[in-house]
Amino acid sequence: MTDPTQDPRFLQDPYPVLAAMRARCPVQPLPTESGGRPAHLVTGYAEARQALADPRLSKDTAAFFAGKESRRRLHPAVAHTMLAGDPPRHTRLRKLVTKAFTAGAVARLRPFIARVTGELLDRWPVGERFDFVSTLAVPLPVIVICRLLGVPSKDRPDVRRWSGELFAAGRPDVIDAASHALADYMTGLVAAKRQDPGDSLLDRLISARDGADRLSEEELVSLAVLLLVAGHETTTNFLGNAVLALLQRPAALDRLRGNPDDIPAVLDELLRFDSPVSTATFRYTTEAITLAGVDIPPGAPVLVALGAANRDPLRFPAPDLLDLDRDATGHLGFGHGIHRCVGASLAMTEAEIALRAVLTRFPGIRLAVPAAQLDWRRTRLVRGLSALPVTV
Repeated sequence: MTDPTQDPRFLQDPYPVLAAMRARCPVQPLPTESGGRPAHLVTGYAEARQALADPRLSKDTAAFFAGKESRRRLHPAVAHTMLAGDPPRHTRLRKLVTKAFTAGAVARLRPFIARVTGELLDRWPVGERFDFVSTLAVPLPVIVICRLLGVPSKDRPDVRRWSGELFAAGRPDVIDAASHALADYMTGLVAAKRQDPGDSLLDRLISARDGADRLSEEELVSLAVLLLVAGHETTTNFLGNAVLALLQRPAALDRLRGNPDDIPAVLDELLRFDSPVSTATFRYTTEAITLAGVDIPPGAPVLVALGAANRDPLRFPAPDLLDLDRDATGHLGFGHGIHRCVGASLAMTEAEIALRAVLTRFPGIRLAVPAAQLDWRRTRLVRGLSALPVTV
């Protein structure tokens, strides 16, 4: 079975293929080239929500791959993040970082986010073609999460590059090398902060490492890497996908240009419409389960297609329509259950501030190339544009 994520037509618009699969059955086995136990792909909304919250679906990748031969050499701090664990370990780690992303904590970041957004937009070349992704969608969330973690500005280009390489589908050597580079960098940053403490989130995690919560050194580095990568990759793709969706729909764009105060209310619909995380992270069954009448044996990987679930007509009527009046708060763009994205409120705040600033300052923004010529990132996990050429 060929990998559809490598097909340019699927990358441009995966939703017709996913809809056809869901219409046949919302849970389907995927044939494996090696003849091993097949993974199961979940494309229906109800089934995805059920799978994401089912404790019989484990995220403990270390347990799943234990004893299996592999040529991969992912750094343990990247392979065994909080996302790749179950309670009680996951519960303990998540509790340590949740305070950094409360509504109050995110509200205190708003002036900084607005200032950075303004500084980035000041550099946009009026009348010339340029890339929305590299000039706003990438640097804004990178700068914000680096500020939160205490990553020095001089190191941000390297951090961004390594993070992007972690999603290089089909290039395991690149992914593995990036995992070591990021983990080694974070190990060094932790050591530097021990010598010269500050008040960043990473500093607070170091205090927890050295206090009663007893974070192991690997857990500390792993949390830092996870927060760094998850803290900007999804927001970058959210911004690019949202702006593209609006640029292709003049009526929706005109409405938000004329009523920028509507932007917070439409973010959920933009997130549902073209989800920046297309497939939830790895899960497998610890015992036999049944989803949509399909029996899945123990030890089988389960891939939850969040983007497909968010286009399920049984949950969202006319799902291929971007409807700014739709109540899309039940979308699965941030996941569901105990692993729901801890930084969801930060991502929404960044998107709100950025979209408002762009549409207010540059109401004439438009695509600089036909949408069919856009280049999408070749990765199974996230859905995002490599570049979005625009003019203002």
